[in-house]
Amino acid sequence: MRNNNALQISRSLPTVTLQLLPEDIREPLVNHPQRASLVEVVLDLGRQPEARFEGIPAGEYLRKQEVTTADLEAAVAAVGEFGADNRAGVPGTLHRISAIRNRRGIIIGLTCRVGRAVSGHIAMLKDLVESGHSVLLLGRPGVGKTTVIREICRTLADEYRKRVVIVDTSNEIGGDGDVPHPAIGGARRMQVADATQQHGVMIEAVENHMPQVVVVDEIGTEAEALACRTIAERGVQLIGTAHGCLLENLIKNPTLADLVGGVAAVTLGDEEARTRGTQKTILERKAPPTFPIVVEIRARNFYVAHWVEDSVDQLLLGRMPVVQVRRACVARYLPGWLNGEWGREVPTGGGGPVQASCVRRDLVHS
Repeated sequence: MRNNNALQISRSLPTVTLQLLPEDIREPLVNHPQRASLVEVVLDLGRQPEARFEGIPAGEYLRKQEVTTADLEAAVAAVGEFGADNRAGVPGTLHRISAIRNRRGIIIGLTCRVGRAVSGHIAMLKDLVESGHSVLLLGRPGVGKTTVIREICRTLADEYRKRVVIVDTSNEIGGDGDVPHPAIGGARRMQVADATQQHGVMIEAVENHMPQVVVVDEIGTEAEALACRTIAERGVQLIGTAHGCLLENLIKNPTLADLVGGVAAVTLGDEEARTRGTQKTILERKAPPTFPIVVEIRARNFYVAHWVEDSVDQLLLGRMPVVQVRRACVARYLPGWLNGEWGREVPTGGGGPVQASCVRRDLVHS
């Protein structure tokens, strides 16, 4: 058994998801040597069915025959009803089925994405989550944001005994069905009937259920950004995710810039401009950030953490901010690496033998 800090991934074959597939597509997956690393199965009308695996750039075709309308109809019948966001789930699991429709609303493609409960990611973020500050996770689609946020929910609810409420728009965090998946522990889950009303459910969670922590996946609209600020100003810790690889992406995004304080153009006087050595019109952060900490998930074992106030101010001045790089690694010895404090180098261990997964943190210029 690996150490609790190590990444623990369920490697069992997602048989429930495979049952949705035609038999001649399912059989190659059941016997596939990489079946434990299956990420998704893609069924597009008129094309060969394709399986995609973690760590393998190219997909693999599962049969020579192209996908037919009958194949899609059988899979859709097994899934059930799709929501307004063209997503459906398998009750009791973390798997997600997404549909592609033509202009007449007929399904012509399916993406069957495998969901797994992974533990161990919290080791790279534990001190940030413990701090009580709101934390925003950034990353490209598929990098593992939802997986990380799911474990944060479980840890806060079960280990820290906090009142955690998840606003689960597409049932991606807690899985499909009325009973949440055990991966979120004792956290409570509020489902969202209409994705366009997510911001209203976020406010409802705070007003009706007295949470200490509100968790929101895929913040993407101006109304949701405003709801996040309202929640943060009420003293509730927020844990959220947004699409975007870097902090700079948020600063340049007018819809979500308020999450990191927003940007305003300021006109300086002649003397002030000369003193600063800048132009008379400059960009400045206009408010405290909703999320004091932003973590860029560059890869599953490589995170970059920002103290938002400092990083945004430096970026607006055209300078490189000081960031904290966090890497997960398996090591026998723990040298004097940086602890969770910003800018202070403190030894965390002697040099005794340690058989564990560890987190390396370095302060560097981004």
